Amino acid sequence: MKTVEKAGAWDAEAYDGRHSFVWKLADHLLAMLAPQPGERILDVGSGTGHLTARIAGAGATVVGIDSSPDMVEEARRHYPDIDFRCADIRTFVTSEPFDAVFSNATLHWVGEPKLTAFRIREALRPGGRFVAEFGAKGNIHSITNAATEALEAVGAPPRNGRNLWYFPDEAEYRTILNKAGFAVDVVRTTDRPTELDDSESGMKNWLTVFGRHYFEDLSPEQASKFIEMVEASLRPTLFQDGRWTADYRRILVAAYRPAIQQQF
Repeated sequence: MKTVEKAGAWDAEAYDGRHSFVWKLADHLLAMLAPQPGERILDVGSGTGHLTARIAGAGATVVGIDSSPDMVEEARRHYPDIDFRCADIRTFVTSEPFDAVFSNATLHWVGEPKLTAFRIREALRPGGRFVAEFGAKGNIHSITNAATEALEAVGAPPRNGRNLWYFPDEAEYRTILNKAGFAVDVVRTTDRPTELDDSESGMKNWLTVFGRHYFEDLSPEQASKFIEMVEASLRPTLFQDGRWTADYRRILVAAYRPAIQQQF
């Protein structure tokens, strides 16, 4: 029986089939981006390519980058006419700057937020804009607490409890953007409880796709017990009418690279 992908690997098919809410809930973000015909736009963390394709459908020329080869392969299969590349934004360099950089539900997975912000700014032309949304401070707080307790209970090695994600508050991320050379229009956090797919299996599927690091070094028996314990802990608050909800909290960002760059 297939259990959990190792940390760092993505199951693109499972991501697309069971967690489509990730890209389906991004209409407001696309509206904020407002892509225009003829613009050149970079999609950071393009995943399986559905949002990238919507940007391209507005008439923009889009480059989608993702650090997962499986995600890039799936995106190319769906949308062979779009330029998808396997790349890490922290090392991404372009000789042709973009009019905009877009990112949905990705930057909380990327370490080194200061370097990331700098690379995004460097990818923009002067006057170019940056629009993104990702996990904010307090995101999945209930899930991570339940997971930490369950790991200890099943006897997981201490290193399994490390925090994989980067969830900043508004003040922290605004400072990062300013120091990277951005002028900031919006940094705003919002509670966004999100209903998961697959009814009764929703939390288990979420854990095995997005919480893969929790399962490192767990035996199949420990992994099964871990999932049972997390579900039991969260059921009173996050399971209702036959469906699971994740306690998401998001940070929305809109900034731009000034036409005349200041020195920092």
